[in-house]
Amino acid sequence: MFAVIRTGGKQYTVAQGDVIAVEKLAGEPGATIELDEVLMVGEGADAKAGAPLVKGASVSAELVEHRRADKIIVFKKKRRHNYRRKNGHRQHQTVLRITGISAG
Repeated sequence: MFAVIRTGGKQYTVAQGDVIAVEKLAGEPGATIELDEVLMVGEGADAKAGAPLVKGASVSAELVEHRRADKIIVFKKKRRHNYRRKNGHRQHQTVLRITGISAG
């Protein structure tokens, strides 16, 4: 069984046992998190799509760790004006392990 969830403004296709990195969520490592924004749930021809959410469906996940993503280099330049700016950014992430999918 799989589910399509929405968190942090992005959508993820998940199945039980998957490990995913999402935008930072509140909680301590080892805590259990319920993700209620389920857009689609099911398997094969039995998949149910919501409008926009599937009623009663939820995905439970275990919070594994908080970390930061790889560095993104932001470089700005205006030619012939001696203007160059280099900046780096590392986004905060939360790693989740999917423990269960409830179709509702």
